[in-house]
Amino acid sequence: MPLHPTHPLSDGRTADSALVRALRGDRPERTPVWFMRQAGRSLPEYRELRAGGDMLQACLTPEMASEITLQPVRRHGVDAGIFFSDIVVPVLLAGVDVRIVAGRGPVIDSPVRSASDVLRLRPLEPDALEPVREAVRLTVEQLGTTPLIGFAGAPFTLAAYLVEGGPSKDQMRARAMMHADPHAWAGLLNWCADVTGEFLRAQVESGASAAQLFDSWIGSVSRNDYVRRVAPHSKRALDHLRGFDVPRIHFGLGTAPILREIAGLGVDAVGIDWRTPLDEASAVFDHAMPLQGNIDPALLTAPWPALAAHAEGVLTAGLKAPAHVANLGHGVPPETDPDVLTRLVRLIHGEEPSPTAERGWS
Repeated sequence: MPLHPTHPLSDGRTADSALVRALRGDRPERTPVWFMRQAGRSLPEYRELRAGGDMLQACLTPEMASEITLQPVRRHGVDAGIFFSDIVVPVLLAGVDVRIVAGRGPVIDSPVRSASDVLRLRPLEPDALEPVREAVRLTVEQLGTTPLIGFAGAPFTLAAYLVEGGPSKDQMRARAMMHADPHAWAGLLNWCADVTGEFLRAQVESGASAAQLFDSWIGSVSRNDYVRRVAPHSKRALDHLRGFDVPRIHFGLGTAPILREIAGLGVDAVGIDWRTPLDEASAVFDHAMPLQGNIDPALLTAPWPALAAHAEGVLTAGLKAPAHVANLGHGVPPETDPDVLTRLVRLIHGEEPSPTAERGWS
C-alpha cells in the first residue's frame, strides 16, 4: 500500500528536505542535524509543560505529544522532529501493565519470563493507536517542510524491559531466557516485533517522513546471538513498513561488532554511537551506507572550543560515507544547556564561526 497522496513525502513537502536526501544517500548542500532525546528534559519549556504530569499519559495525549515534539525544532532549528514517545508505549497499548517510575524508567510489575507468560500477551489492536496517529497528524501540520521521524524500540530492547521488569545494566535475565527457552524467546520477540512494528507503521501512515528503530541495549548481545536470535525479529519489525517508500534508520549502542548484520535488516542508514569513528564505520559498509551520528554527548558540557573541534572532526569523518546526518552518539543528557545545542546546530549548518579555524587548529 503506497503512502497517501497527502503524505509529506508524496505531496513534496519533505521529499527534497536535507534529512530525507541524506538518508537516501544524496548528500545535501549542508549537513542535516537532529538530536536523539532533543524533545525532553533539557528544555525548560518541556519541564514547564510536563510539571507533575505522567510520562505515558503525555505520550498518549495528542496535543501534548505534538507540542513536545515541536519544541526543539522551534528552539534549535534542527532539520527534523523526532516523535515524542516512549519505547514501552506500544506495550502499554497492547494491555501490558507498565508504568514510568521517576529516576528509574519503565517498570513492569509482572515480568514475562516463561512460555505461559508469552502466551498471555495479546496483539495490539489498530484502534488503540489512534492517539498516536492523531499526534503525528497534528505535528506534521505544524512542521511544514521539516520532516518528522517516527520512533520505535527494537524487539530486543523491548523484550529486555519485559523480561527484566525494568531497566537493567546487562540484561542477564533476557539473555538467559534466550538460551534457556529459545521457543518462548522467539515467541516473545515476534510479539515485540509486531507491536513495535505496528506502532511505527501508524506513525508513517499518519505523516512521518522517516522511521528509526532504537536498540539501546543490543550491545550486551554476542554477534552469534544477534544473528540467530535477534536480527530476524528486528527485520520483522521493519517489515511492517513494507510498501512504504520511507527511509529507515537503525540506531543501537555498542553495535561495532554487528554493523554488517545491521545492514542486512534492510535499513537505509545506520546510526553510530560515539565509540566508533564514522570513517571506520563507513569502511565496514564499503562506504556505501549513509551514516548518522556520532558526537559524544559527554562533550556537550565541555568548553565550546573542545565541543566544536570534536563536532568538526565528526563532520570530516562523515565525509567518507555517501551522506551524513549529524547527531549525537546517544541521547541529549537532561543537564545539557539548550543554548549549547542551538549553537551546535549553527556550527553544523556553517552559520557559526569555527573555533578551530580561528585558532589555526587542524
